[in-house]
Amino acid sequence: MNRTHATPLVGLAALGFVAGFLLEYGLEAYGRPLLVPPLTMPFTLVVVGAVVLGVAIPIRRAVTGKRNARIDPFQAMRIVVLAKASSLVGALLTGASLGAVLYFTTRPVLPAIGSMWLAIASCVGAAVLTTAGLIAEHLCTLPKDEDDDVPGSPRDS
Repeated sequence: MNRTHATPLVGLAALGFVAGFLLEYGLEAYGRPLLVPPLTMPFTLVVVGAVVLGVAIPIRRAVTGKRNARIDPFQAMRIVVLAKASSLVGALLTGASLGAVLYFTTRPVLPAIGSMWLAIASCVGAAVLTTAGLIAEHLCTLPKDEDDDVPGSPRDS
C-alpha cells in the first residue's frame, strides 16, 4: 500500500470546496435555510483524529522495538486504512467547510456570527483530522529491511 500523496488530498479539498460553495448557493437560490455545521462536528472530528492517532501509537512502538508484543498484521493494516481514509475524508470536509465560509463571506448580508464561527471551527476540525490521519499513516510505516532488493539492481544469489 502506498503512502498518501498530496495530489488526492488537494483534489478532494478542491472538490469539497466547489461542492460546499455550490450547495450553499443552491440552498439560498431555492429559498432554503443555509447548511450550518452543528456544534458537535468540530469536536467529533478532533476526537476521531485523536482516536486514529491513539490506535497507531502502539503499532509504532512495536515497530521501533519499544514494545515486545507481536502485532497482528491484519489489525495493523486496518489501522493504516483507517488513517488513510481519515486523511482523505478530512481533506474533503476541509474543502467543503472552506467553501461554506467563502460563501458566507461573499453574501451581501452576513449570516449570524455563530454560523460563521461554526463553519470555521469545522474547517479547523477537518484539518486536524487530515493531519492526524497522515501522522498515523506515518507511524504505521515499516522500516526498510536490509535484505530488500533495490529496484533495478541484480539479485544476489
